[in-house]
Formats: sequence, structure tokens, C-alpha cells
Amino acid sequence: MGKLGYDAAASFEIEDRVLAHLRVVAMNKLRRGESFMVQISNATGGRTWILLSPSMPLWFQFYGSRGPHLDTELLETMMRAASGPDGLNLAAMNL
Repeated sequence: MGKLGYDAAASFEIEDRVLAHLRVVAMNKLRRGESFMVQISNATGGRTWILLSPSMPLWFQFYGSRGPHLDTELLETMMRAASGPDGLNLAAMNL
């Protein structure tokens, strides 16, 4: 498990493989100045939607010793979802 830190007040635990793919999507979207929504499921079965924006502090922390293999097909799917009207639902990515 890794962590996605969002703003100074919030962090979310996300499996390293998912987090590695999200990092690449965020890097590409935010570098272009594009904001996007991400839905994150939590341990209690609830969901949290966050807006990732170039103006918000964001950090990624990985606990695994090795970087996960990045799947280019999955990255393309995630990029399309992030650009869509509903944003990127991590639970729907079949990770």
C-alpha cells in the first residue's frame, strides 16, 4: 500500500500498482494544466471524490521496494476516463 497525499490535510491509502498508474495519469494531466476528478473507495465501503488540480499540493508515497510494472493499455484507459465527464473511478479500472 502507498499513499496519495492531497492538500495538506488529506491522504488516501492506495495499492502501489494502482498508485503508480495514477501518478503517471496525474503527471500528464497536471503538466498540461488540466484538472480532473478521481473517485477513491475507502475501507468502510464508502467513496471519496477528489479534484486533482495544478493548484493543489499533491504527493505520492510508495512503501514497496520495487516499482510496479506499468501497463500502457491500462494507462490509456485511465487517461480517457480522467478526461471524461465522470472522471477517473479507480474501483472501475479492474486493477
